Amino acid sequence: MKRVLAAAVAAPLAFAAFDGFVPQVPAQAQQIQQLPTVADLAEKLSPAVVSIATTQKVAGGVQLQIPELPPDVPFRDMFEDFFKRQRPGGKPEPRTVNSQGSGFVIDASGLIVTNNHVIEQSEDISIILNDGTNLKAELVGRDAKTDIAVLRVKPDKPLTAVSFGDSDKLRVGDWVLAIGNPFGLGGSVSLGIVSARNRDINAGPYDDFIQTDAAINKGNSGGPLFNLNGDVVGVNTAIYSPSGGSVGIGFSVPSATVKGVVDQLVKYGETRRGWLGVRIQSLTDDLAEGLDLGKTQGALVAEVTPTGPAEKAGLKPRDVITEFDGKPIHEMKDLPRVVADTPIGKKVVVKVMRGGKPVELSAEVGRLEDGEKVIAAANPEAGASADTADTLGMKLSIITDEQRQRFKIDEGLEGAIVTEVDPNGPAAEKRIEPGDVITEAGQKSVKTPGDVTARVKDAEGASKKSVLLFIAKGGKQSEMRFIAVRIKND
Repeated sequence: MKRVLAAAVAAPLAFAAFDGFVPQVPAQAQQIQQLPTVADLAEKLSPAVVSIATTQKVAGGVQLQIPELPPDVPFRDMFEDFFKRQRPGGKPEPRTVNSQGSGFVIDASGLIVTNNHVIEQSEDISIILNDGTNLKAELVGRDAKTDIAVLRVKPDKPLTAVSFGDSDKLRVGDWVLAIGNPFGLGGSVSLGIVSARNRDINAGPYDDFIQTDAAINKGNSGGPLFNLNGDVVGVNTAIYSPSGGSVGIGFSVPSATVKGVVDQLVKYGETRRGWLGVRIQSLTDDLAEGLDLGKTQGALVAEVTPTGPAEKAGLKPRDVITEFDGKPIHEMKDLPRVVADTPIGKKVVVKVMRGGKPVELSAEVGRLEDGEKVIAAANPEAGASADTADTLGMKLSIITDEQRQRFKIDEGLEGAIVTEVDPNGPAAEKRIEPGDVITEAGQKSVKTPGDVTARVKDAEGASKKSVLLFIAKGGKQSEMRFIAVRIKND
């Protein structure tokens, strides 16, 4: 494109020397010629971006059965030795699985931020610096809800560190720079713009993603998204891709979310979020009319947790929360983020609409992590360890040896395997097929089919329209992709 524009501009200029005509350079061409280089910025920031290599032990692969061989077959002894080379009891040896991701240094002493899914369940974590130095890392803390983790290394000298910027100041169209370790290549830089903000991709309860067309691929997870001032405005986390590679739709956790999580993980080793104790849903036009409301603004309370802060404050089902601690609640997804960011133990004013009239209540914010234990004790997940399940228009099963052979599933891959798909169901809409393996659902790891159904119930309880699955297409670890599947409401 640049060569074509250069030729189009050069021709009129050449004629101008003969007849005195001064051509007007198209504004678009002027803008393209004036685009700044990011070479100096990339050179400055790259030393702060690291590659992350992890290893974990997984269960052995398919247990091979010794075939019946004729006594005179050549190399009979070698065949029998191969099939008998297993652990006592006939179980295959555990295998070591390696994976890669990205991260960035936020403190010269050795603090590093990455994605939780990059290091989750890892037994060994190594950090590879920009100059090739390899350092062992230890986990400081992690948060599955925002997919953020903090690691620590002990370098011989101070590391190059970067700082968080204000993602709230980002505008659609702003230039952003992604640096990371796509496909294990390391030190790769891509430039793009902010394509959209406040994206909800059903990855977790606090979805507020930055969407960008800066190339993000497998291995970029955990890497930083920079503005042109060199500040970290996001952590690259997920992509939308039918092919598994970048198609120009990537998602980053905004720094406004990441910074608070990182501060808590560094200080406590865990998160400490506020909790109100309500299950909420979106307020539609029909619901607003039925509740005698003039507009669809707020979060509709569907259920109040017994003994929780909301019940103690006097909140009731059918209340519509319009303001929390002085912050307006325009839609359902606003409330979880506002409550989570509120200090534990703080007494706040909660404004609701009840029966078409405004009501003001006072509540003392609890701790989410304690609230989750209360909810789990009252409503234990049914069937979380089930060997089979039927959900989202597909039948799921644990992965058996027979299925590994039938579908040629990669050794060591864990999850729930898809055995049947309803051609008219939500899974079929996303081209999920028998042999696909679900390894994560709702941003939590999957060990059994019951885990998937539990995550679907969680999404339904949060009034989500879909649930995010992480799927190995055809049971191949090289074909991992995120797929958001619509929750079928009968």
